[in-house]
Amino acid sequence: MGLSLFAAVAALIGGTLLATMRVGPVPPLRWAGTAYVQLVRNTPLTVVFFFVVFVLPRLDIVFSYFAFAVLALSIYHAALVCEAVRAGINGVDVGQAEAARALGLTFRQNLRLVVLPQALRAVLQPLGSVISALIRNTSIAAAFGVQELTGVVQRLTTANPDAVVAVLLGGVVGYLILTLALAGGLAITERRLERTR
Repeated sequence: MGLSLFAAVAALIGGTLLATMRVGPVPPLRWAGTAYVQLVRNTPLTVVFFFVVFVLPRLDIVFSYFAFAVLALSIYHAALVCEAVRAGINGVDVGQAEAARALGLTFRQNLRLVVLPQALRAVLQPLGSVISALIRNTSIAAAFGVQELTGVVQRLTTANPDAVVAVLLGGVVGYLILTLALAGGLAITERRLERTR
């Protein structure tokens, strides 16, 4: 659960920053954001994990496996968050941004105070889908030695060799609980936001 939480927060922050780069007025930042999204989104997550876990240590960048897993998951899902947030930004009425500019707001103030709050409200469900996928994708971290996942499974299967299927079903139930709790939380948040509109 800690892995999902840290990676989700990092992906949401990173993806929102990437989205602001992609819609911003500075061409090199737009190109960099676009290149990042196109490269990462079209790369399998296992390749991202492989690069982070095995290539970065060769470049003398050394963290725990847990930190590497958070990094890999957040790098990959930030690209997906970016596209969801960018779609929300593009969905905000152009007149809103123009009115904010007419009031003298800078691009940054306009984005932070006017555009992003509306965009994030509009893309709550797509962001929920991205985070739900992130939660499920934490299972890939087990193949790369993240002790939070592999340690528990190894202890349970060693203590109860005949209960391997039950342990795996327990994992499935755990993922179901997390993703269904996320979906329920998003539904409640969406209803509250509808009332405040």
